[in-house]
Order: sequence, then C-alpha cells, then structure tokens
Amino acid sequence: MIGVLFSILAGVLISTQNIFNTRMSGKIGSWGTTTVVLGLGLVASLIVFFIVDDTPLFALGGINPIFLFSGVFGVTLVYCLMRGMAILGPAYTVSITMVSQLAVASVVDTFGLFHFEPVPFTWTKALGLSILVVGILVFKLGHRLPVFQKRTKSEEAYVQEAR
Repeated sequence: MIGVLFSILAGVLISTQNIFNTRMSGKIGSWGTTTVVLGLGLVASLIVFFIVDDTPLFALGGINPIFLFSGVFGVTLVYCLMRGMAILGPAYTVSITMVSQLAVASVVDTFGLFHFEPVPFTWTKALGLSILVVGILVFKLGHRLPVFQKRTKSEEAYVQEAR
C-alpha cells in the first residue's frame, strides 16, 4: 500500500512541478528553468541526505557507470516535459508521458533489463496499454468524432416530440 501512495504522490508532484516549470520558463527560458529547478533540487536533496542518510555520498564502487546517466535523463526529462506542456497542454502531455513510461517499463520487465527479474508480457498488459492509447486519442480527438459530439435538437423537434 505504501508503494501505491508513493506512486500517487509522485504523479501529483510530477504534474504540478511541470506546470510550475512551464510557467517559469515563460520568464527565464527553458534551460534557465531547468537549471534553477535542478539546482534547487540538488540543494534540497543534499540537505535531506546529510540529515537522514548514513551512507557515503560518493560510494560509487560496484555501480554500473551507465546508471550515472540518470542525471542527464533528469535534465532532459524536465526540459521535454516543460516544452511538451507549453505545446500540448498539461493533460495531454502527462497522458502521453504516462503511456510511454508504462511501455518502457513493460519492456524492462519483459526482458529483465537492468538486472530486474523478467516478468512475462501477457495479453492483459497489451490490452491495458491499448486501452490507455485509445483513451488518450478519445481524450484529445473525441470532440472531432461524431459519436462524441453533442447533438442539440431544434425547437421543432422538441415540439413534435411533445405531441
């Protein structure tokens, strides 16, 4: 249950942070915002690290060097989400991000990448991903589809229906 709560909190924070970042980037630019946001994040994480953690900060022995690129991923993530929200809006950007996260996580699970235990990709997972993609299309394009358009009756139709 605690994992679910952490995941919900992460979703709330990611969405809110990127909305704030997008607004800030209008004043100081995308790369300025990325620098400020991640710089403040570094300061905050160092403070929490020194208060809470008792492991050495740079005990990197035994870590696959490719994992150190996650910092570069973080910079790219902040920039891409900010630009996506500015272009597509928050809801559509977060929806697409969520589906791409789930797709990549499914590939990692299925093939046991990065030392994770392989988890079979089942038809139910494929169906779930497909439903999410269709949901995003309906969310974004639904107003263009006749089945989702609001139909209003003319006054004459109401009069005839009442008879």
